[in-house]
Amino acid sequence: MKLSGDWVFGLVGAGGFAREVMPIVLDDFALSTGGKVDGHVCFVESNPVASKVNGIPCISEDEFFALTSERRMFNIAVADSGVRQVIAERWLEHGIEPFSLRAVSAEVLAENDIEEGAILCGYSMVTANARIGRFFHSNIYSYVAHDCVIGDYVTFAPNVHCNGNVHIEDHAYIGTGAIIRQGSREKPLTIGAGAVVGMGAVVTRDVPPHTTVVGNPARPMVK
Repeated sequence: MKLSGDWVFGLVGAGGFAREVMPIVLDDFALSTGGKVDGHVCFVESNPVASKVNGIPCISEDEFFALTSERRMFNIAVADSGVRQVIAERWLEHGIEPFSLRAVSAEVLAENDIEEGAILCGYSMVTANARIGRFFHSNIYSYVAHDCVIGDYVTFAPNVHCNGNVHIEDHAYIGTGAIIRQGSREKPLTIGAGAVVGMGAVVTRDVPPHTTVVGNPARPMVK
């Protein structure tokens, strides 16, 4: 299938998460274009090993950059936040427009500010008055509650419970099933830049930058 038309969207990545996200892409663009997505949507990899993935064209970055469509858009379904930033900066330098993705079942409620490149997967939620940075990933059944501040390139694995007045700094990774205790307006609970919250951890106090915490209550992992 050849890509053509006045718009085209590339989902960077073709691994497991990207294959989960592509149906969101198809739904989002079907809603906005009256159902016509064939020939406009593709996976993108640096060196594709197949011409199609799950029936969707898969092309190289160079091929995408060479497309002459009037509107060229992208998002990045790559879990590693450092790689995600490198890709985002490269694509932005090529003049490609970031396009946020939101599953039909995802909910964004009152007075939230979500910057470019977010992916909100099925049954995820952002409640009220949250501020979320660039290229945020919220996997299935995860939520961000009221008055949270989330940095750039933050990743929520499935079923993350992020309660109100929590600050999460750039490049933090929050593992599957983690629970983050609610902070307060005067003293938000803070998870530092580049920190990792392990699967199932219960975070009851601040996490320093570049620290991995596990357990209930969450404590720094002993190597």
